[in-house]
Amino acid sequence: MRGAAALALAMSASLLVLGPAVAQRSTTGSAPPLVSPAPPLAPAPSIAPTTAIEPASQMAVVPPPVLAPAPALAPAPALVPAPPVATRPAPVPAPVAQSTAPTAAPVPARLAAPPPPPARTPALVPARAPAAAPTLAPGRAPAPAAHASCDKPGALGVTRTVEIDTTGGPGFGFEHFKQHDFLREHEVVLTFDDGPWVTTPLVLKALAEECVKATFFAIGKHATYYPEILRSVAAAGHSVGSHTWSHADLSKKTVDEAKVEIEKAISAVKWALGDQGQEMPFFRFPALRHPPEMVTYLGERNVAIFSTDMDSFDFKLRKPEQVIKSIMTKLAKHGKGIVLMHDFQNSTAHSVPELLAQLKAGGYKIVHMKARTAVATLPQYDEELIKDQKLPTVSQRPTSSVVRTVD
Repeated sequence: MRGAAALALAMSASLLVLGPAVAQRSTTGSAPPLVSPAPPLAPAPSIAPTTAIEPASQMAVVPPPVLAPAPALAPAPALVPAPPVATRPAPVPAPVAQSTAPTAAPVPARLAAPPPPPARTPALVPARAPAAAPTLAPGRAPAPAAHASCDKPGALGVTRTVEIDTTGGPGFGFEHFKQHDFLREHEVVLTFDDGPWVTTPLVLKALAEECVKATFFAIGKHATYYPEILRSVAAAGHSVGSHTWSHADLSKKTVDEAKVEIEKAISAVKWALGDQGQEMPFFRFPALRHPPEMVTYLGERNVAIFSTDMDSFDFKLRKPEQVIKSIMTKLAKHGKGIVLMHDFQNSTAHSVPELLAQLKAGGYKIVHMKARTAVATLPQYDEELIKDQKLPTVSQRPTSSVVRTVD
């Protein structure tokens, strides 16, 4: 009896445990699994084979905006171009690049003041005999083509060429010197300051297309940066003078410092031209500031001084049409004159073709100036020019024969 009761009690307990499962089975039709099976793994994506990296395309070298620095002076180093000293507010090189051109910090010239000249000697006397002075050896440049007369029908051309005797340092340009008035009505002399620069070839191209000749006053440092450009100026038949070594305001220099600026520029321009052209004894003061002592000194050196009849003020003007308007307005007022421009300025370089067209339309005639004799350098400043250079190299080949585009 007790056994039957125990059995009945065990069966009741089993029904209590199995009841929910049975009930669930009756509603779903099948017993749910205790653990859901994991979904099948997706097949791993195939890894594409690595493709070869294509070589980067080479950038085409486009000359200008920036020309390679000029070959070094023998036996001295290649120079690192530095931005020019500005003419009145600092000019902005055009980004051809004004100049333009990503600019490194200027390299200060370490100029040693020369010993004072002996008493009663107007010109500086070199410390040693000329025969002992080192010889400047500029790199070779291709020989310029012979100067051909202009055969372009209707070109503006040159109406006449005048020869200037620079003995005693005569002054020209009515803004400061009123003694010598050699231009006739509607005659114009074109002058350019602050080159050579990467914008200078644009000016040369425009002048050549109209068979016009001009006078260029070169900065000494720029002449050492771009000697090949300055040689192309002379090779085209233009006159080349100087404009100080570093475009310094000589009214703020001592007499000895000012002499270094003048003489070192003459030596640098002569070096840059080499045997490809003749340096004229022509000089223009930066900012047209003429210290009396330096006017006297240039007279003793038989170097002519050039001011201007009309300043274009192109260093303040950023558009070619503004440069043209400035010049043509002043010419209409004065009727003739020596015009001051800057081949260093990008706006000016791009204004020259239209300026020449308007001069031709206005009936103006171009006069070209030459000197009777070439300027002579002083050996002690030739030496100073050599000492100022760094890192001498043996090669004196022009850049065009050292570096060339192959692809």
